[in-house]
Amino acid sequence: MLPYPQIDPVALAIGPLKIHWYGLMYLIGIGAAWLILSRRLNRFDPTWNKEKLSDLVFWVAMGVIVGGRLGYVLFYDLSAYIANPLLIFEVWKGGMAFHGGLIGVMLATWWFGKRNGKSFFQILDFIAPVVPIGLGAGRIGNFINGELWGKASDVPWAMIFPTDPQQLARHPSQLYQFALEGVALFLVLWLYSRKPRPTMAVSGMFALFYGIFRFIVEFVRVPDAQLGYLAFGWVTMGQILCLPMIAGGLFLIWLAYNRDPAAQKAAH
Repeated sequence: MLPYPQIDPVALAIGPLKIHWYGLMYLIGIGAAWLILSRRLNRFDPTWNKEKLSDLVFWVAMGVIVGGRLGYVLFYDLSAYIANPLLIFEVWKGGMAFHGGLIGVMLATWWFGKRNGKSFFQILDFIAPVVPIGLGAGRIGNFINGELWGKASDVPWAMIFPTDPQQLARHPSQLYQFALEGVALFLVLWLYSRKPRPTMAVSGMFALFYGIFRFIVEFVRVPDAQLGYLAFGWVTMGQILCLPMIAGGLFLIWLAYNRDPAAQKAAH
C-alpha cells in the first residue's frame, strides 16, 4: 500500500480568497492547450492569428466548465441541486461531468465555426488532440481533492483516501484516468493527427478511444453514491454514457474514410 500524499486542496489563500488546486488544474490544462495549438495554427489556417486562437480556446473552455457542471447536475445528482440550486456554483468542490463538458465543447465549436467560416468538424479535429491535456489535469485535481476514488483493493499501489468514511485501501482510479484519458489519449491523437487526415477522423478517434478508456476504468471506480450500479451489479452511468461515444467514434471514422471525394472536399 502507498501512503496518500496529504496535499491541501487549497493551493493559495489570501485572506478570504482561496485558490483551489482543482481550479488551477483547469487553468493549466487550458494554457497548455493554447500553447500546443499555437504550434499547429499555421497548418490549420495561415490566416488565423493567435488572437483568434485565444478566442477559440476561451469559448471552448467556457463550454467545458458550463457544460461539465450542468452535465453533472443533470446526469448524476439532479435532486440535490434542485433542493439547493446554489450548490451549482461551488465548482471548487468538484462535480464536473465529462459528457456534459463534451456537449458544451461541441456547442461552442459549432457556434465559433459558424462565425469564422469553419465547419464544425474542422474545428473539432483541430482541438481534439489537446483535449486530453485538460482531462488529465482535471483528474489530478480529483486526486488532490480525494474524490472519485476506486474500489477497495489489495494491489501494492492502493491508497487510503482521507475523504473515505470507510478508510479502506482503494484503487487510485483518478491516476488510472490521468494515465489513460490524459497521457495515452493525448499520445494516440497527437501521433495520429501529425499527418493530414480526412475531416471527422480525428474527432472519431477521440470519441472512440476516450469511450474505451473510460469504460475500462469504470470497472475499478466506485460509482457516485446517489446512483450506484444501474444494471447487473456492475454497469455504471459512466459506462452507459460511453457506449454512444464508442459507437459514434467508429461511425465517424468509417464515414471520414468512405465519403465520396466531393463530400470530403466540401467539408474542408
